[in-house]
Amino acid sequence: MPPSPRLRHLCFALAAIGLAFAATPAAAQADRCPKLVAQAPARIIPAAFRPDVPGQSPLFPLVAGVPKEVTLNYIGHSTFLIETAGGVTVATDYNDYVRPDVVPRVATMNRAHSTHYSLSPDPGIEHVLKGWSDTPGQPVRHDLEVGDLWIGNLPTNTRDWEGGTVRNGNSIFVFRAADLCIAHLGHLHHLLTEDDVAALGRIDIVLAPVDGSYTLDVDGMIEVLKALESPLVIPMHYFNEATLNAFLNRLGAREFAVMRDTDPTLVVSRESLPGKPTVIVLPQR
Repeated sequence: MPPSPRLRHLCFALAAIGLAFAATPAAAQADRCPKLVAQAPARIIPAAFRPDVPGQSPLFPLVAGVPKEVTLNYIGHSTFLIETAGGVTVATDYNDYVRPDVVPRVATMNRAHSTHYSLSPDPGIEHVLKGWSDTPGQPVRHDLEVGDLWIGNLPTNTRDWEGGTVRNGNSIFVFRAADLCIAHLGHLHHLLTEDDVAALGRIDIVLAPVDGSYTLDVDGMIEVLKALESPLVIPMHYFNEATLNAFLNRLGAREFAVMRDTDPTLVVSRESLPGKPTVIVLPQR
C-alpha cells in the first residue's frame, strides 16, 4: 500500500531539516551498518546481483520499481510493526496485550516483563526471535535474512525484581532494509559500552524506551542516544504525557530537534533522514 501524500510530505520535511544542518559523524560510517554481521561467514553474492548504484549494498539490491523506504507503525508500548518495501513485516517486542492487526512474518521478543513477550505467539508467524537464551546468562545470537530484510541482535543485561543483574536478558534488535539500519533498544537497563556502540555500527533510526524508570533513566537514555549519533529517534515505552515530556524536556535543543506527529505511521527513506538528530513522537494506536 503506497504511503499517503501526508506521509510523503513528512519525509520531505525531514529532508529539509537535513539540508539545514551539517551531517552527523555517523553518516560517514560504513554502508553496511552492524559490525555484528562481519562476524558471520562471508556470503558469496553473484555478480548479477551487484547493481551499479552509488551507496547500494550488494546484499540488498534495489528491486526495479520498488521504492527504497521502510514503513514504521507504532502499535503501542514497545511494539512497532515494521514493513519493508518488499512486504516483509516485523512486530517488535511481540506480546499478548499489544499486537498489530496483521500477523507479522517475524516477531522479536524480550522478557523483562510480560508486555514484551508472548508464551503463545500466533502460529502463522514464520520466525519468532527471542532476545534471550534458554541457557541462563548465555547470549543469544541472531543473523537472519527474510526477503529484503536482515535482522541481528546485540545482547544486553537487565535488572531483576531485587535489583540484581540478569546477564544477557535483553537484546537490542537491529533491522536493515532499504539501506536503513533500525535499532530497537528493547528493555535497555544500562549504558552502552564503546564496544557495544562499535558493534552496532551505523544506526539510522533508534526506537528508544523513554519511561525513565523501568528501563534506563532519562539522563542515561539521552547519553545512549548521543553515543549512537543516529539521525532519527522515535520514543516508545512511555506511559503518559508526563513521562514523555520529562524525556523531551531534558533533550538539548541545540542537539536534538523535536517533532510531534498525529499519525502513528511513518515512511522513511535514506534520502529523508535529517542531518541534525531529530526526535519524532508518534501517537500510540
